[in-house]
Amino acid sequence: MQPWPTLCFSNVSVAFDNHTAVQALNLTLAEQRIGIIGANGSGKSTFARLINGLVAPTHGTVNIDGLDTVRDGKAIRRKVGFVFQNPDNQIVMPTVEEDLAFGLTNLKLDKEEIEKRIETTLQHYHLTALRQQAAHSLSGGQKQLLAICGVLVIQPQTIVLDEPTTQLDLRNKRQIAAVIEKLNQQIIMVTHDLPLLTNFNRVLVFDNGHLVCDAPPAQAIAFYEQLMA
Repeated sequence: MQPWPTLCFSNVSVAFDNHTAVQALNLTLAEQRIGIIGANGSGKSTFARLINGLVAPTHGTVNIDGLDTVRDGKAIRRKVGFVFQNPDNQIVMPTVEEDLAFGLTNLKLDKEEIEKRIETTLQHYHLTALRQQAAHSLSGGQKQLLAICGVLVIQPQTIVLDEPTTQLDLRNKRQIAAVIEKLNQQIIMVTHDLPLLTNFNRVLVFDNGHLVCDAPPAQAIAFYEQLMA
């Protein structure tokens, strides 16, 4: 049995005012690493936000192992973690340690388990020296790593990342890419950094709210490059 969920989109559309961001989507995702690409405004970020209930379908349903993202939102957010493009939108507490603890307290874990998860995560990602540091004083790369760790401590089965390297310089981009590559969870990643998708199982291409290509990385990226030509 696979250790990550199966995601099912049934006739899903999302409309904002007079604009339809995602249109009539029917899709099942069960692979471990899935990339999402498309031009700005193509619907890819809206699609990503559907997965953990940050956006609700206007029509249709999104189910993850039988859980409805609208009806079962709390359970979905335990199963699916979300990493935003800008870590400042995700880091909410004053220090590194407090930010990691924030999501865990919402899970109603005891203090011993919270401390264990924080310590393990800090050690694994070489952040122990920054434990008491003010989160706002971290570098861009450190902030993005903290945002990822803030999701990892919750131990979700699926992690959705919305352009996690876009705001980073080359060194930090490589560091975050290496972290993502080693994750064991199901990874669903929106990105403009196409080389990051080379070893993914499947890549989805969105255009004007439609899923226009669903293929292995080389084929999907070639399709996208031709679409943008």
